[in-house]
Amino acid sequence: MERRTFLTGTGAVTAGALVPTLTASPGSADPGIRRVETGLDALVRSDFAELRGQRVGVISNPTGVDSAYRHLVDLMHDSGQVNVVAAFGPEHGFRGSAQAGGSEGTGTDARTGITVYDAYGASQAKWEAMFTQSGTDTVVFDIQDVGARFYTYIWTMYTSMAAAARVGKRYVVLDRPNPVGGRAYGPMMTAGYTSGVGLKEIVQQHGMTVGELARFFNAEFLPVEAGRSVELDVVRCQHWKRDRLAADTDLPWVLPSPNMPTTDTALVYPGTCLFEGVASITEGRGTCRPFELIGGLATDFDYHWGDRLNARNLPGVQFREAYFSPTAAGQKPALLNKPCAGVEVKIVDRGAYDPIRTGVAMLVEARKYPAFAWRQDAWDQLRPYWIDKLTGSPRLRTMIDAGADVADVVGAWADELAAFDRQRHPYLLY
Repeated sequence: MERRTFLTGTGAVTAGALVPTLTASPGSADPGIRRVETGLDALVRSDFAELRGQRVGVISNPTGVDSAYRHLVDLMHDSGQVNVVAAFGPEHGFRGSAQAGGSEGTGTDARTGITVYDAYGASQAKWEAMFTQSGTDTVVFDIQDVGARFYTYIWTMYTSMAAAARVGKRYVVLDRPNPVGGRAYGPMMTAGYTSGVGLKEIVQQHGMTVGELARFFNAEFLPVEAGRSVELDVVRCQHWKRDRLAADTDLPWVLPSPNMPTTDTALVYPGTCLFEGVASITEGRGTCRPFELIGGLATDFDYHWGDRLNARNLPGVQFREAYFSPTAAGQKPALLNKPCAGVEVKIVDRGAYDPIRTGVAMLVEARKYPAFAWRQDAWDQLRPYWIDKLTGSPRLRTMIDAGADVADVVGAWADELAAFDRQRHPYLLY
């Protein structure tokens, strides 16, 4: 259930999108290109009017900052206008100190004295219990997403929305731009391959802000999942357009996770994260360029990989021959601190670059090496291949194994991508 319809100078805005008065961002040289305001900036400027008189629980991490790098919870706590009763930390934790697949545990925030609940991987039942125990009336979500289905924060939002719907809590999303733009790419998740890196049926690079996704989830999935929609409000961004990337805005970049250091990392991630699904190749964790440095043991891979990729003339990207030793290995301990050979992904035209097509091309060429091996997880006997969970089905893996080239692999999901584009359209705000 969403509550209001607002009109702006650009026409109607669908119900549930809170629209503040516009002001210019200080220091923006070109208001038509770089001036962007997040939902948090708008909320601060309103002196937290939307949250006064409510018991607020905040789902956030280090990215929940305003244009001056001040954190949402600190601002609320110090304002005296908002009764913050709890914070909830997703993967990596509320203050962001945990590595991939980790969290910070439940405890007390040293700065504010607020109880921080460990919410990583929480089920709907656990969310319901945390909301009840903390006395939360209104849930506020403010986390910078990076636009890929397998980045877990959107599923933290989804599961907490479903729980809020079931126990009658209001849900407010402070929107932020999608750093990789508003266009959708890639294959659709299928029901048999849902997991923590893709709980519901959306495409691999969804092209939506968290506010738009919340509206989509609320209408498309929650009536079935929770038996009802949640009372949802989205405090929307201002001056952001769908064709703008993070590099086109003046917004501060705070690492959303330890291996997401730059906006270029976010741009390559929807494609090169597929190498999480390859046992013999590291995606560059533990280097200065995670997800941009990709390689396997130097005894198994070589400079031919980059040469073959450059010969394809993929749009917006070139490949540098690269050698490195990863100091973190994730699920691939055999590669830890070992000399690796591969490529560095160098984006030369952000507007032309297609991360998923690029990732597919990299896989197709890597598959030609005898040492190439898909990652298989013993803990899931029915669906052992991690790449299937990342891409949403066995299709990409089986096509590449059968010798399909890039155009055939990418073309296989054209119809489902077009259908998703139509399905998401009513929920877009920008």
